[in-house]
Amino acid sequence: MTPWPDLLRTFGYIGLMSFGGPAAQIALMHRVLVDDRKWLTEAEFLRALSFCMLLPGPEAMQLATYAGWKLRGLRGGLIGGGLFVLPGACVIFGLALLYASFGTLPLVQAAFLGIKAAVVIIVIEAILKVGKRALKGRAHWAIAVAGFVALFALHLPFPFVVVCAGIAGALVLPRSAAHTTGTLTFGPSLRIIGIGGALWAAPLVFAVLSGQTFLLDVGLFFSKLAVVTFGGAYAVLSYMTQEVVQTYGWIDTATMLDALGLAETTPGPLILVTQFVAILAGIGQGGTGLGVLAGGMALWVTFVPCFIWIFAGAPLMDWLGGRPGLSAALAGITAAVVGVIANISVWFAAHLLFGQIGTATAGPISVLWPVWTSLDLVALGLTVLAGVLLLWRKPPLLWVLCIMGAAGLGLGVFAG
Repeated sequence: MTPWPDLLRTFGYIGLMSFGGPAAQIALMHRVLVDDRKWLTEAEFLRALSFCMLLPGPEAMQLATYAGWKLRGLRGGLIGGGLFVLPGACVIFGLALLYASFGTLPLVQAAFLGIKAAVVIIVIEAILKVGKRALKGRAHWAIAVAGFVALFALHLPFPFVVVCAGIAGALVLPRSAAHTTGTLTFGPSLRIIGIGGALWAAPLVFAVLSGQTFLLDVGLFFSKLAVVTFGGAYAVLSYMTQEVVQTYGWIDTATMLDALGLAETTPGPLILVTQFVAILAGIGQGGTGLGVLAGGMALWVTFVPCFIWIFAGAPLMDWLGGRPGLSAALAGITAAVVGVIANISVWFAAHLLFGQIGTATAGPISVLWPVWTSLDLVALGLTVLAGVLLLWRKPPLLWVLCIMGAAGLGLGVFAG
């Protein structure tokens, strides 16, 4: 049995070094857990990864949780998942508070212009990576295009698009050969769901009893987001941006881009951007104290469900793996995610490159339409630079963000 000190040191190291997004994080865990420590076999690691990719939420964090659970049960899972999230969450708290104090300074905004340009290319890179894995035939492409149109032109709710993509996948995509493995015992899983659900809801109940309407809104919104986050953080960014900017009015689109750029610089899952947004929203609503509470609320309701999915589903993993209809439905959702990410890339690029954005409408179709004379040539140049770095030269992501921030700052000083 794995000693607790070794478990703490190993997962602490993974949490501190988990930069670069899920692909890099999964590669890091494979090297540490399979190659170096030999705590998991290759087959166990790949089976766990496949299971985590079926779940809503950040797959790398859930993989760390599963590995800890496999090694030392519930407490091991809490250590594995918790140490994957906590370093980045602590950094996000500090960055959000600094941003709230200094983010409006001209030179800071100039640096962020370079980071925003990098974010646009990062999202485009995500489309290429996810598309290569998800779009295996004409039916997959059709679901991806339909997902893009549904969000970009018809403005259908993101959860509705996810459900429709799953149904379409189950109906039209090829299924793997059926096989039955494992036993179906729901008792332990139902207990986990009951206890975990109560813990998940606890801060929401507190917000209701204390009359904190804003905190309740934050908790309910990010709880809903946690349930529909298939395909990683990029898949829900358009839905999240639409809600926090247009529906709730907590932040603006430029701040959302800044939040994503800063989240890219921290260890841990990119979905920590929810915590950053909640902190800034709370500060805007009632000062630093409310911002800290809102950030804690978002952090709790975003990641507690991840532990529930793993602890409840891991004992049933072999049985779930034998359901070909489920895999086809999830393949449909993954295909739709490509269209979803394409939608957010268009949204971010338009708001970065153009000073004025309008809409073009024809019946039920309504698409954003930039005012072409408002093109920002500096932002365009920075975006081209980011494209060269990320899509051609491909240095480590943290280096790219530093270079882009310095380039934006340099242009800001020159222009000033």
